[in-house]
Amino acid sequence: MSSLNLDDFTDLIERPDGGVRRDAAARRERRIVPPGALGRLDDLGEWLAAAQGSVPVRPVVRPRVVLFAGDHGIAELGVSARPAGSAGELVREIVEGGRPVGVLARRLDVPVRVVDMALDCEPDVFPQDVTRHRVRRGSGRIDIEDALTPEEAEAAFLAGVAIADEEADSGTDLVVLGDVSVGGTTVAGVLVAALCGTDASVVTGRGGEAIDDLAWMRKCAAIRDALRRARPVLGEQLRLLATVGGADLAAMTGFLLQCAVRKVPVVLDGVVAAACALVGQRIAFRAPDWWLAAHKSGEPGQAKALDRMALEPLLDQGVRVGEGAGALLALPLVQAAAALAAELGERPEEKPEPETADGEPEAGTETETE
Repeated sequence: MSSLNLDDFTDLIERPDGGVRRDAAARRERRIVPPGALGRLDDLGEWLAAAQGSVPVRPVVRPRVVLFAGDHGIAELGVSARPAGSAGELVREIVEGGRPVGVLARRLDVPVRVVDMALDCEPDVFPQDVTRHRVRRGSGRIDIEDALTPEEAEAAFLAGVAIADEEADSGTDLVVLGDVSVGGTTVAGVLVAALCGTDASVVTGRGGEAIDDLAWMRKCAAIRDALRRARPVLGEQLRLLATVGGADLAAMTGFLLQCAVRKVPVVLDGVVAAACALVGQRIAFRAPDWWLAAHKSGEPGQAKALDRMALEPLLDQGVRVGEGAGALLALPLVQAAAALAAELGERPEEKPEPETADGEPEAGTETETE
């Protein structure tokens, strides 16, 4: 199908440094706070140390929110609370700073990058730095047609790789990854169900704005129909993304894998990011070691995907708005874990008691009695 060899990622991606992680664990044992007293923050600090290859862990000082945007043809079936083709409105609000992710990003002083991969609008309505990677206008209706051509799927995947390289080269030390889409959770549900071998009803959720029962039934039927088209191409991940994915999901998958190659840790937001991560795991089994699940979005597909990758979310606040907002909430927790791991003092070493020539403690020193 393509000259792109996805098997290369298996060779290029290494696990975070296990030796550094052991050193970080040994340092934890010496700290003034007893091991286990900080709960998961200890594990989080050690994960970050291994990802950085540094003990003590360095502070996270240049995080970045990266959001991949696209419209999906499946939204025409009424599977979303928003009308089909309206993701561009969300992007405009994000660019103007009015969405939840913009409020949080300002509060946390984190830049937000939006990448238009397949919005269903004219490209000139957004700045060129938003649209320069666009592959097409909207993705196909995956219950009856492919989302992308093979060439478009490869172009989107490689765009994600290039964006990961841009972030790594610019000094980004942690990425908060999310999506901006209409119909995206339906597409994600298809990918998760296909890769986990489950039925449509197991992965069908209510979406970011809580669809009603009738829309849920339409969404479940759409996932069921798209699954029939997905199963024959399960062995070819790029073809799977072309058949039942979309330009934004193909780009996110390439982005995730290249971040693992470049050793840039990524915090995953909702079900769309989780679905792309699951595809990435199929391509390179070590890649999920570089990813962190930020929160529970309430989407059953996300829970299924994270369980398959053995990723446990940090937060459970019921945030399902998407656009990276839930993942951004986890950033202060990651930064706190790094600070605690690096800055907490160590217990003073116990000095041995001085001995006489015959090996007995000197006179006047106290010995332990039973």
